[in-house]
Amino acid sequence: MLSYRDIEFKLKRSPRKTTSIYIERDGSISVLAPEPYDMGEIERILETKRSWIYRNLAEWEDLNRTRVEREFVSGEGFPYLGSTYRLQVDKNATRDLTLKNGYFILKHSALADARSKFIDFYKEKAKQRLPKLVDENAEKMGLNPSAIRVLDLKNRWASCSPDGILNFHWRCMMAPLSALEYIVVHELAHLAHPNHTTEFWHAVEKVLPDYPQAKGWLRLYGAGLEL
Repeated sequence: MLSYRDIEFKLKRSPRKTTSIYIERDGSISVLAPEPYDMGEIERILETKRSWIYRNLAEWEDLNRTRVEREFVSGEGFPYLGSTYRLQVDKNATRDLTLKNGYFILKHSALADARSKFIDFYKEKAKQRLPKLVDENAEKMGLNPSAIRVLDLKNRWASCSPDGILNFHWRCMMAPLSALEYIVVHELAHLAHPNHTTEFWHAVEKVLPDYPQAKGWLRLYGAGLEL
C-alpha cells in the first residue's frame, strides 16, 4: 500500500499507456499505470482527482451500509439471478448443494465447507450461461473475444485482458439477468474501447439502451451480493 498525502492506494501495472484510478468494491483505491512507473505523474493525477476520490469514497460508504452478512443456516437467503432462495440444511440430501423447488438444499455433512459449495454452484452456473450470453452480444457488436473465464476477481465484476480474454467474477450470477447482461456488454465493449470514453458508452448503449438502470442497480445493491 502506498500513500500520497492523505490518499492511500495500491499501484497496479496497466497494459495500457494511460493511468487510471478506480475505487474498488472494498472501498480501496487502485491506481493502474504503465511501467516504468512515473510517481510524479501518478501523484499529479491523484491531486487532480482528489475531489472525485473523496466524492466516490463517500458514495461507497453510503452504498455499503446495507452490506449483507450471510450465515449458512436454514432460513438464510441466498441470491441467484436476482431472486433470493432460502437455505435448507438437510442431513438426508443426496448432493452437497442443489437449488430445488425454490430452495437451496445443503447437505448437513457439507456445512463445514458450505461457502466453497456455494462458490462451486455459482461458477458452474456461470460456465453454463455466460458463453451463450457473450456469443449473442459479441455477434451484435461485431466482436470476437478469445476466451471466457470464471474467476474470483476480488473487487471487480469482470475484466478484459489485452489478449481478448473476458474474465467474470462468480458473484455475477447473484445479480439479475439484466445486470448480468450489462456486465457482459460492458466487458465486450472494452475489446474495442479500452477506456471509458464517449465511444465506449455509445457502444454499450447501442446494444443496451437502458444500461443505466442495470448499472445503477449494481451500484445500489452490488454490495449485498456476497457470501
